[in-house]
Amino acid sequence: MMITLSSQDDLKAAKEALEAVKNSYPALFEKLVDVINLTRALQFKYQYLGCLITDEDPGNNAPCFVHGSVLRLYKKEFQSLKDDSDSAVLKQAFIEFKHISYAKVSLLAIGMTPESLLGASTIK
Repeated sequence: MMITLSSQDDLKAAKEALEAVKNSYPALFEKLVDVINLTRALQFKYQYLGCLITDEDPGNNAPCFVHGSVLRLYKKEFQSLKDDSDSAVLKQAFIEFKHISYAKVSLLAIGMTPESLLGASTIK
């Protein structure tokens, strides 16, 4: 679990960066949204997804007690995002805003407003 305190300026900057990715790389952004929604549906931690995107060790953020077939399906979907020729742009955006948490970056990408994510957070 990661506890973060985010400023409105940080959240707005992250939202603007994600909008830039969406406008410049719409196919990449669509893949990101698909993987975020899958992460949410499977109840995996957003921090796990962020670690995969940035090539970090997910450590205790990795899903526990998940059938191998479910994890393989998730990784297959994730790999389509990672294999995109523009995925480095996405990786850079996640690295740049790691300090506000991968969870908040993910939630901004799927349409939450910066104002709704203000304050302390324990989103996994």
